Amino acid sequence: MCSGPEADFARSCVSSITSSGQRATLLTADGVRIEAARTPRTPPPAGPAGAPADDLVIVLAHGFTGALERPALRRAAAAFAQRAAVITFSFRGHGCSGGRSTVGDREVEDLAAAVRWARSLGHRRVATVGFSMGGSVVLRHAALYGQGEREGRTGAHADIVVSISAPARWYYRGTASMRRLHWVVTRPTGRLVSRLGLRTRIHDRDWDPVPLSPTDAVPLIAPTPLLVVHGDRDPYFPLDHPRMLMAAADPATTELWIEPGFGHAENAAGPELLGRIGEWVAARG
Repeated sequence: MCSGPEADFARSCVSSITSSGQRATLLTADGVRIEAARTPRTPPPAGPAGAPADDLVIVLAHGFTGALERPALRRAAAAFAQRAAVITFSFRGHGCSGGRSTVGDREVEDLAAAVRWARSLGHRRVATVGFSMGGSVVLRHAALYGQGEREGRTGAHADIVVSISAPARWYYRGTASMRRLHWVVTRPTGRLVSRLGLRTRIHDRDWDPVPLSPTDAVPLIAPTPLLVVHGDRDPYFPLDHPRMLMAAADPATTELWIEPGFGHAENAAGPELLGRIGEWVAARG
């Protein structure tokens, strides 16, 4: 756990190697310190051959107000570790990471830092899996850094992308859950509630410029394999969001799963769904 003023958040995180994995503090391209951890792949049970290759790693991007140590993300990491090594991290403004949340804008740099770290550890194939806000981040990251390899951003690209419970467009207020979220993000009182009650520190400035929308990002991801997952009980984003993403994506390299009974993001993702997503990733890794 980390505590103290915002300036002490990153300094109070300790880089170490433990029996259960490896922890590190990463520095983003724009100078924010990000806490991260690597969980090794769990040895598969005795049975037929076909274990995933050791060079595959899954980088998990949590939803808004999540963090590396939150139980839902740890549960997802444990499920995916049955298929590959897993890297988790806390976005800026969350957990022990420094900075303040920009609610999906500059967080692309946090994911890029985690992907670079994964490759520095020897993983040749990187799958990015994002939930909700993290789902929009993995889409924009794949679009920007896939093209950006030609611009000198070597090592930050994803080879496989999974977006779970993500919005298709910005500023959506069509559900009660999203209206509450907009109050938290845009009002001083809401940001205070977020900092004290949700342990999430939010930047007080509007986006300038407005980042590339998820729908505009998905056509730029091909030929990278992309899986879009959404629940028919999602209280934040109704089904027009995943359908908009699928309509904009390359159908040759993109799959859409509409999951009956599934709610929203990592908090609602059960073992069976996480297992199927892990299998999909491993088959392409």
